[in-house]
Amino acid sequence: MARKSNVTRAPANGGLPSKEQIIDFLNSAQGKAGKREIARAFGVSGGARIALKRLLAEMSEEGTLAGDKKHMREKGKLPPTTTLEVTGRDKDGDLIAKPLHWEEDDGKRPIVRMLTGHGRDVEIGIGDHVLARLEKLPRGSGAASYEATPIKKLPREKRRLLGIYRASKRGGGTIEPIDRKELKSWQILPDDAGGASDGDLVRFQLNRRGRFATPRAEIVESLGNPDDQRKISLIAIHAHGIPEDFPESVIQECETLPAPTMKGRTDLRDLALLTIDPMDARDHDDAVHAAADTDSKNSGGFVVTVAIADVAHYIRPGSKLDREAQLRGNSVYFPDRVVPMLPEKISNDLCSLRELEERPALAVRMVFDKHGEKRSHTFLRAMMKSAAKLSYQEAQAAIDGDPSEKCQPLMETALKPLWAAYRAVAKARDKRGPLDLDLPERKILLNAEGKVDRVVTPQRLEAHRLIEEFMIQANVAAAETLEEKRLPLVYRVHDAPSPEKLKGLRDFLETLDMKVPHAGALKPEAFNRVLEQAKDLPVPDLINEVILRSQSQAEYNPKNIGHFGLNLVRYAHFTSPIRRYADLIVHRALIRALGLGSDGLSDDEIPRLASIAKAISDTERRAMSAERETTDRLIAAHLADHVGATFHGRIAGVTRSGLFVKLKDTGADGYIPISSLGNDYYHHVEAAHALIGARSGTGYRLGDTVEVRLLEAIPSAGALRFEMLTEPTKGNFTSKALSSRNARPRKSHKFRGRGR
Repeated sequence: MARKSNVTRAPANGGLPSKEQIIDFLNSAQGKAGKREIARAFGVSGGARIALKRLLAEMSEEGTLAGDKKHMREKGKLPPTTTLEVTGRDKDGDLIAKPLHWEEDDGKRPIVRMLTGHGRDVEIGIGDHVLARLEKLPRGSGAASYEATPIKKLPREKRRLLGIYRASKRGGGTIEPIDRKELKSWQILPDDAGGASDGDLVRFQLNRRGRFATPRAEIVESLGNPDDQRKISLIAIHAHGIPEDFPESVIQECETLPAPTMKGRTDLRDLALLTIDPMDARDHDDAVHAAADTDSKNSGGFVVTVAIADVAHYIRPGSKLDREAQLRGNSVYFPDRVVPMLPEKISNDLCSLRELEERPALAVRMVFDKHGEKRSHTFLRAMMKSAAKLSYQEAQAAIDGDPSEKCQPLMETALKPLWAAYRAVAKARDKRGPLDLDLPERKILLNAEGKVDRVVTPQRLEAHRLIEEFMIQANVAAAETLEEKRLPLVYRVHDAPSPEKLKGLRDFLETLDMKVPHAGALKPEAFNRVLEQAKDLPVPDLINEVILRSQSQAEYNPKNIGHFGLNLVRYAHFTSPIRRYADLIVHRALIRALGLGSDGLSDDEIPRLASIAKAISDTERRAMSAERETTDRLIAAHLADHVGATFHGRIAGVTRSGLFVKLKDTGADGYIPISSLGNDYYHHVEAAHALIGARSGTGYRLGDTVEVRLLEAIPSAGALRFEMLTEPTKGNFTSKALSSRNARPRKSHKFRGRGR
């Protein structure tokens, strides 16, 4: 309902308001304003309502009013409060938006500049829908016609309407889907193509010409061609509203950053700190060093230093770089490119711990005893110089007895002490008992054309575990220090499995005569015992995946609930401020808490930590989805030339509607509809993660090794459809599983659709 405004409501024209009074009312109304609100505001009742209806219709015909009887406004003008969609940014880096609802005959949709940043409770990004309060800008204010103050962020739309346009020689064309959950194509008439070219990623809208008419697709924006740019990740970037290019003002700010000095810094330039990273790493934000502790009270102990790039020195609270970093939340890593959180000048130059070059750092010096238990730690703002840049493989080879020319002089002074310290700390880690899942990650290697060359599973080395464990220890030290100093911080939290997921896991394990304790006594070591038992089963990776699916999702939160997976009481992210905004916040908090400079956490940021944590948790999930979808699209494109071929894989998912199969060589996921499995009535037995035939008693179960034939590949959506070639088996389906109330019959019949 519209709130009262200051407009005079003196009825005219025989009890009716004048046209000018109606316009004044609509322009001052806060919220919905339609025929009912107008009548109530001017006291129009009884038979006069018919006259008011005629007056409003007359104003609409004149072009004075726009909208319908429930939502009226002055034509070409936005109401004081409206719903906006954030569509991008201007050259200064400010978010811009457009009204979500707009009549095309009103002319060009107006541009709205969003007021965001410090001191505001609403954290918004590109693609968000926002209820905002508008103020008309004077002429000459630039491209924007209005300025908006966010009131609240509305639930994000499930998916922007995007697709790949395929032009027809006869004019118009078709939009191919990019969402494998909605594999529907849309016809585009010649007048609705919007100037799009064949192969373009396009944004479209659905228009309904009449109440019962079929929606018609119309292209409203072309977003580039993924094939031409050899960047299939372009689809995921636009589908998820990930900021891609840096605004001009942000790039300009990179040129005026203050150079670091030794003032207030500890000199670590002579310490043999090493960066150990993947072979193809472009930036290096962490370095490590270890030495035997010379303190006689800590015989056999070690001093470990972890130095992290001092991003906080360059990215000051409230700056354009800071606003941009918070908007992005994190870097996004695709097989064909990286969308960084920070401009290359910072991530690959000023804050990259390059070999033999001086760099500012925030370091933590940790003292461990001979059993790997931490005795103390100290944070330092320092200046460092990396003694060497090594890959995981190079460092591991050196420890295994085959040092490279670069590693040879570092063996006694750096590498051997580092490994000795790690092996002590590893004992404490094993005693702590973090969740020990073994899920090897596949890596896609692209050729010169940006297409899949092959899919590999990198070897998991001790060098990887060494760096991971020292980073975990540094993260714990950061959380402990900030708690001790009573300064608010953003924790990295991971809740225990929910009772519902735990019950599902327990029911499944019981079908294998395996058990996991009830929630009250649950610790990661209980899962580890199950994982150890699973090594003797035919498919141990099945148990790993089922346990992974039972886990909660980690997130950022100013309220601490601990980290279940790592079995830690307190944990924060400190070690990757180049690629995670959460780490930058922790750096600033440490600087403030320890008096390490004037560029620490600001007073404006502290009350906003909850909304910042929520926003960066959302951007992290967005990145994970975008990365996964891009991998699916690349592999689907790779397999598109192999339709009809047979592959070996295993069942990676079981649902009421069908099976998901993961191929052995590529890790590609495809779908087999239940309707194509044969002439039987299949029960979905959730407890057993299986589909079981009612007549035959045979079925398919999660983890089963199968052979399938590829029937269809849709690269734009990353979708694959398979045909099952392996016959169903009896399996170990217990009576408890078969009697599950979740078992429902699904009759097989000829396949009538595609998708998942």
